[in-house]
Amino acid sequence: MNIMLVAVTERTREIGVRKALGAPQKAIMAQFLVEAVLLTALGGAAGVGLGASISWIIHAASKMPTYVSVWSVATGILFSAVVGVFFGFYPAMRAARLDPVDSLRYE
Repeated sequence: MNIMLVAVTERTREIGVRKALGAPQKAIMAQFLVEAVLLTALGGAAGVGLGASISWIIHAASKMPTYVSVWSVATGILFSAVVGVFFGFYPAMRAARLDPVDSLRYE
């Protein structure tokens, strides 16, 4: 959520320009929600990849049986995406509610 709040703050002028050109609140909310979901899903995929790699390394080094199931991979990525929606909603709402005139003056 903090990363998305920083993204909104850094792109305040961009949001102001989009709103001044007539972008509806839904379009701006969708932009930030999609960004949050993509960031968290990619982070989840990286975490799943790292976990599977560690599992493979442990199996190769010690011959201990390890197994990474498809449902656990899917659950990990899906959970990450849900976290992105949950924690990206407030920053997206905040971005959509910005006043265009104040946003354009923002330094």
